[in-house]
Amino acid sequence: MGTGYKVAVFGAYGHTGRFVVAELRERGFEVLAVGRDEVKLRDVAGPEIELRQATIGVAASLNRALEGADAVINAAGPFAETGAPVVEAALRAGIPYLDVAAELEANIDTFADFADRAAGMTVIPAMAFFGGLGDLLVTAAMADWTSADEAHIAYALSNWHPTTGTRAAGQVSRDRRGGQRLRFSGGRIERRDDALPSLDWDFPAPLGKKAVLGEFTMADVVTVPSHLDIPEVVTYMTVDAAREVVGPDTPTPAAVDETGRSSQTFVVDVVVRSGGEERRIVARGQDIYAVTAPLVVEAVERVLDGRVKASGVVSAGKMFDADSFLTALAPHVTVEKLA
Repeated sequence: MGTGYKVAVFGAYGHTGRFVVAELRERGFEVLAVGRDEVKLRDVAGPEIELRQATIGVAASLNRALEGADAVINAAGPFAETGAPVVEAALRAGIPYLDVAAELEANIDTFADFADRAAGMTVIPAMAFFGGLGDLLVTAAMADWTSADEAHIAYALSNWHPTTGTRAAGQVSRDRRGGQRLRFSGGRIERRDDALPSLDWDFPAPLGKKAVLGEFTMADVVTVPSHLDIPEVVTYMTVDAAREVVGPDTPTPAAVDETGRSSQTFVVDVVVRSGGEERRIVARGQDIYAVTAPLVVEAVERVLDGRVKASGVVSAGKMFDADSFLTALAPHVTVEKLA
């Protein structure tokens, strides 16, 4: 049975975009597959999928691509290039915009550039594994706390075979940073020239202690502080995964099941501290790219159904009830509160 909603997916033929299209169809949405390459778009043709070519630099083509859509999901990176034009098209069309951007700079730009223009509308950046999931986990861990001293989000990936889009987005970010790195401390984004700190993180059983890079800054440092009073937000990545994602010879993800998921598994360990108290929550699942699909599709479904708590440019933790959202992600993501 259909939902009665039609969702445009920009970048529908990309690695993550294909997962998003499949999840939308599984839930009964009509899909408008949108992309820059008309030939690649034909690869996602199927029943109840309408194909529309659009060019980022041509506003009229984006307007035509979104005609009749109830919402748009932007899955086409680098988001530094696609984010603003697709947000603007969504605002012109008067429909919600969600993206799966992991690029810090792109997320920072979306919050900064559209805060006023998107008033009364819905713009949700980073509604993905990086940015969205971490934000929901921190928000759920906070529970009745109105503020905290620090939040730590540690990622343990069994491997990280990057997509072509991940590599392209990473290069854009490195170019924009000019060799520097970013971290969130003292309530603001800082630029640093020093090396990332190395340490051991004690993940929940059965993982145990793993070598991680501290201040391996991901989109969570944008989404979490956008609505939570936490002056120190730090993200960590297991050393082996961090090396793989930038390794020139690391292969792209290989499917191991009929859904297209890879064998990659993940653990996201979140610790929030306030005074002498500590709260901890952990999420486990398979394939960070594939799991982005239920995250963003659950979000668009809740937006269209009116199950939201805010408007404007907001992150997942502010827009939705974090506990019920995380529960709805089962069986894709298993979430456990440890403290």
